[in-house]
Amino acid sequence: MRVKWLILVCSVVACTRTTPSDGASGAEVFATYCAVCHGPNGKPSATMAARLAVRDLTSPELRAKVSVKLVEDQVRKGSQNKLMPGFEGAISDAQIKAVAAWVASSTFVSQP
Repeated sequence: MRVKWLILVCSVVACTRTTPSDGASGAEVFATYCAVCHGPNGKPSATMAARLAVRDLTSPELRAKVSVKLVEDQVRKGSQNKLMPGFEGAISDAQIKAVAAWVASSTFVSQP
């Protein structure tokens, strides 16, 4: 029950934010759609990690294999465990590509 509640809360928070335009930067798209679960810098809260298995996007294991394609596929299709929804159709192709490039960049892990 708690997992369903957390998913609902994350969805509501993400839906109530101002939607970035197609020309938005990957950082803006991340802040709007991803940070609510993954944290503003890619490191989720302990609760999100424990209860929903939200991935730490700054972990050395992920950074060793991250690529634009890997992130883009994840954003489009969602997670295999279905806790992260797919965003294909919910946000534009340009936004998906922008956020994938941002998360896969070395700049992403060096942000404050």
